[in-house]
Amino acid sequence: MIKPFLFLLVCLAGPGALRAQPTPKKPLDHTVYDQWQSVGRQRISNNGKYVLFEVKPQQGDGTLYLKTVAGRALRQVSRGDSALFTADAKFAVFAIKPRYQDVRQAKIKKKKPDQMPKDSLGVFALGPGQLTKYADVKSFRLAEEASVLAFLASKPAVKDSLKKAPADTVKKITDRLLQTNKEGAQLTVLNLLTGRRRTFGAVTDYQVSKPGNKVAFAVAAPKGNKDPEIKSGLFVYDLAANSVRQVSAGKGVYKNLAFDDAGQQLAFTAEKHPEKALVKPFSLYYSDFRGDSARLVLGPGGAGLKKGWSPSGFGKVLFSDNGEKLFFGTAADPIPQDTTLVDFETAKLDVWNYKDDYLQPMQLKTLKKDLQRNYLAVAYPRQGNKFVQLEDEYLRDSFTAEKNNAEYVLAVTDTAKRVSMQWEGTTLKQAYLVSTRTGERIAINPKAAKSRFQLSPLGRYVVWYDYASKNWFSFAVATRKTTNLTAKTGVAMADEENDSPDDAQPYGIAAWAKDDAALLVHDRYDLWKIDPKTGAATNFTGGLGRRGKLIFRYRMAAEKQKFVEPKEDLMLLVQDETTKQWGYYKKNLASAGAPQRLALGPYGYSPLMQAKNADVYIYTKANVAQPADLYASRDFQHETKLSSINAQQKDYNWFTAELTHWTTPKGYAATGVLYKPENFDPAKKYPMVVYFYEKLSDGLYKYTAPAPTPSRLDIALFASNGYLVFTPDISYTIGEPGPSAVEFVNSGVEALKKNAWVDGAHVGIQGQSWGGYQVAYLITQTNMYAAAWAGAPVVNMTSAYGGIRWESGMSRQFQYEHTQSRIGGTLWEKPEAYIRNSPLFALPKVQTPVVIMSNDADGAVPWYQGIEMFTDLRRLGKPVWLLQYNGEAHNLVKRENRKDISIRELQFFDHYLKGAPAPVWLEKGVPAVEKGRNWGLEASTK
Repeated sequence: MIKPFLFLLVCLAGPGALRAQPTPKKPLDHTVYDQWQSVGRQRISNNGKYVLFEVKPQQGDGTLYLKTVAGRALRQVSRGDSALFTADAKFAVFAIKPRYQDVRQAKIKKKKPDQMPKDSLGVFALGPGQLTKYADVKSFRLAEEASVLAFLASKPAVKDSLKKAPADTVKKITDRLLQTNKEGAQLTVLNLLTGRRRTFGAVTDYQVSKPGNKVAFAVAAPKGNKDPEIKSGLFVYDLAANSVRQVSAGKGVYKNLAFDDAGQQLAFTAEKHPEKALVKPFSLYYSDFRGDSARLVLGPGGAGLKKGWSPSGFGKVLFSDNGEKLFFGTAADPIPQDTTLVDFETAKLDVWNYKDDYLQPMQLKTLKKDLQRNYLAVAYPRQGNKFVQLEDEYLRDSFTAEKNNAEYVLAVTDTAKRVSMQWEGTTLKQAYLVSTRTGERIAINPKAAKSRFQLSPLGRYVVWYDYASKNWFSFAVATRKTTNLTAKTGVAMADEENDSPDDAQPYGIAAWAKDDAALLVHDRYDLWKIDPKTGAATNFTGGLGRRGKLIFRYRMAAEKQKFVEPKEDLMLLVQDETTKQWGYYKKNLASAGAPQRLALGPYGYSPLMQAKNADVYIYTKANVAQPADLYASRDFQHETKLSSINAQQKDYNWFTAELTHWTTPKGYAATGVLYKPENFDPAKKYPMVVYFYEKLSDGLYKYTAPAPTPSRLDIALFASNGYLVFTPDISYTIGEPGPSAVEFVNSGVEALKKNAWVDGAHVGIQGQSWGGYQVAYLITQTNMYAAAWAGAPVVNMTSAYGGIRWESGMSRQFQYEHTQSRIGGTLWEKPEAYIRNSPLFALPKVQTPVVIMSNDADGAVPWYQGIEMFTDLRRLGKPVWLLQYNGEAHNLVKRENRKDISIRELQFFDHYLKGAPAPVWLEKGVPAVEKGRNWGLEASTK
């Protein structure tokens, strides 16, 4: 029975008081990461009726979903990957990955690559809903315009024609095919509409024509081959005639197989030299299938080639759209290796020379690329063996128009201007038009300048942004006239908020109209429609962007053509600069009216993917509380939700996000984002961690899943576990990167501390790379932080200035003089600024416990910077720890290391901001003799 006093309380509380109370939501922990999902690869069929998308956990097996655009489920395939629709929207083709656990076990057993679990191939017929699978597939290719599929199997299968043969005969032939697999594999060509299938053994490379009428493939017959059906050479299978012809005979290496758009011409490079030859130059071959064999277009030492040059096996072979031109690469023959040299008696060194175009570390980083470097040339196979060399050592970077029938290619060079990259970070460039008919070179800018060039889709104009004048220009090929396109717009075309000692970056070109009639150019807010011939410009968005602080951007869907049709509706991605909300507006290219608002709200949107032949779009939409699910829509007013990921989120204490504003001591208006636990109670006090990197407030509506961090703060994990997380935007004063962080970060923290629910005595800071530097600087300027975590920090700008960014091989000088570090001068010009902004020289002031992550394979920040910080603070008797992940980069790559640092980071802040027991690694460390046996993650007993 209910006691009288309790009964009275129940009555006063109301009739619902005895109902079961909801179970409190769990805080996120380190065991939840793997199950969190994201929508991966997504495609919409050309007719806009079908959608496919992949849902992948962070670790484990994903699932491929096939649905109608209205959301009706057709099929889901475990581990489906790399999926595509056929052009006629009748089939979906995809790889099926091995089970994650099978791959894991194979790695544990240290199996060789050829013994690892293999992919399968899936073909799903969308009409009847039938799924067909093929085992052990290495690769597949789908005809761009037809339902023709070709795939290479790791283990050759028996040909269809042998299925009814006696068992012993089948076995003998199967054994013979397996023998060919030592140098090739089995190619299957399948017409998905008719079911006709052909298989070919010992194939090393293959290509499918765009209309799917032909498949070219190279065969390498193995040693001891006695099968008369397997011959080394290059073959073409004609699907309509169901016939095979050999277009090139003999052993060798066949590469760069290329059809023209109609599938009526084939070109390729090949070398057929003896195996022991020291130099094996390639030749270029061509066939129009009228003769028995492909003919030689150009061989080593051919007419018109430089002495010692040949067609390159590394250059891409490509026909022009009309099939008249054949683009390919040429290169100097490689220097033969001296086989008389003995390795252990040969000096090994790098010679640095001040006259080198590129520093030796840059040369070593690009060594593979440089060994494969080739120079564009063009041949006219229907005009005999005529060819024109377009590039050379001076002019080595060129670009063809989207419609590459154009007479000219655009070539850009920085030859003799490369040394200054060491301190400028970029080079001055000159641009030329090069005639594909004669090789004539027309200079666009007679004097090298800092510019960014591009060729219009039809090749009628060269357009570039000039950093000196801050304007866009055009060069008309027909008239050779240069026109300033943006001088009369009256607005800046480059970053209005640039706070680096470098030229402001342009907002960029959005798209071209058909026939090169106009181009769309972004300013800070709006788009401008500009005639490249005259420079006549109109504000395409009618100034709505600047008036309403709406940032309009247009990105053409990859599935569409490379230009905008004259009366096409453009879907414009928009962000409200004030509220940070995202959405889409629509405007027709020919319209003079204002853009039509379709959607704008508290969400973030992905770029649209549009059906090629229908006005149907798919996209992801998300905010802090709503995962990035996939949607389909025609107008954004009516949308179909296609995926539903992370249902488990409802069981966990999630978080909210809100903009916060304050005024800095110098009077600057400042903005940041404050993340709170979902169960936030204003009557309680919360510890706070401050995380920063340049400006992060545009991500207010970004969905952030809990994940083992490569280096950053896991906002979801910390907020779920009862922390406030604050991400202030920082604007910089040139020459004062450190004081700028103090101005914005500290003032933002002080503003938030005025709230009773902020535990001002327990505030921590975390940053990585540039943020890590600022953490190191901030703790030398104030003791207001109870704990700090600095990932890959620079603490000594004087020593870092002359270092190398090993991931690129570039000198670090440009970074300090022109870009992120923002000093704005050399070390000898502004030594006081380098010292003043270097935390190292103020380390005696530090009172904050700090953990440093500094990895020994960091390619961006020299890891000795972390060592300098650690050893100096250690000498000063300050509480400091250094985490050095072996063989790891600037940001952690290996998932096991990401999980480890996520655990340590939460342990560290829990100890100093919440009073949790210190783990062993904080209290006692992990001696080298215990490495790999003891990680020190358990609570210390002292």
